[in-house]
Amino acid sequence: MSVAGDSGGQDVGDGRQVAIITGASSGIGRGCALKLAEAGMAVLGVGRDPDKLRGLEADIGDPARIATLAIDVTDDDAPRRIVELAVQRWGRIDFLVNNAGIGSPKPLHEVDDDNLDHFLGVMLRAPFRLSRDVLPHMRPGSAIINITSTFAVVGGLRGGAYSAAKAGLGGLTRHIACQYGAAGIRANAVAPGVTVTPMTEGRLHDEGFRRMNVEMTPHTRLGTVDDVASTVAFLCSPGGSFINGQTIVVDGGWSSTKYLSEFGRSSVWMPREQ
Repeated sequence: MSVAGDSGGQDVGDGRQVAIITGASSGIGRGCALKLAEAGMAVLGVGRDPDKLRGLEADIGDPARIATLAIDVTDDDAPRRIVELAVQRWGRIDFLVNNAGIGSPKPLHEVDDDNLDHFLGVMLRAPFRLSRDVLPHMRPGSAIINITSTFAVVGGLRGGAYSAAKAGLGGLTRHIACQYGAAGIRANAVAPGVTVTPMTEGRLHDEGFRRMNVEMTPHTRLGTVDDVASTVAFLCSPGGSFINGQTIVVDGGWSSTKYLSEFGRSSVWMPREQ
């Protein structure tokens, strides 16, 4: 574990908002970091790969508005170290984006206890603990945004521990919204469908995976990182300031329709293996 970037204890001092983003070294987390920095916020990007985090720093290009921390979010001291760095650097925390996640889930009957604990640890226990440590530093107008999944709102093949963790994160989101909304602290979830990231690119070559997602999405394309990051940025903006306790699904209509493309309707379907 290491800290990347300057941590000289400087306070922004100009009212600039501060966002913590986990899983910021790649994919959706990196996109969120860039989008919020573009909106003028200071960003603490958390991830496990220090080289990729240094790349994020270079892309943002303003040392006054970016700090990174290379750490495993499941470490016992991770929440304390993350919060301390943000407060030391800028003196405030306005937004937390719990994005860190893992892929390649298995169906229930293939999940052993170690796999279950790993998925729950990264995608439910870690966001729970970090949210708990961030809350005392949040003021009215702050918000927590949890990145869940369409598998948190519909049943999904092979979901297993992934579905359980993401659905639990949705429940945590609604609790935070209810418990702390009266203090001016909001919580919402963003549930992406299949989004083109390094985590999913390999599976897009699988014909069955493509049929299940491309042919059943009533849109002309799959989701992009910018689709998700833009939704997160909206929830952090004045325009999203009355949205609380909601899950915004970003999937092109995949989870809310029974769409099947012309190709899907006209293809020859193979009989199910016995």
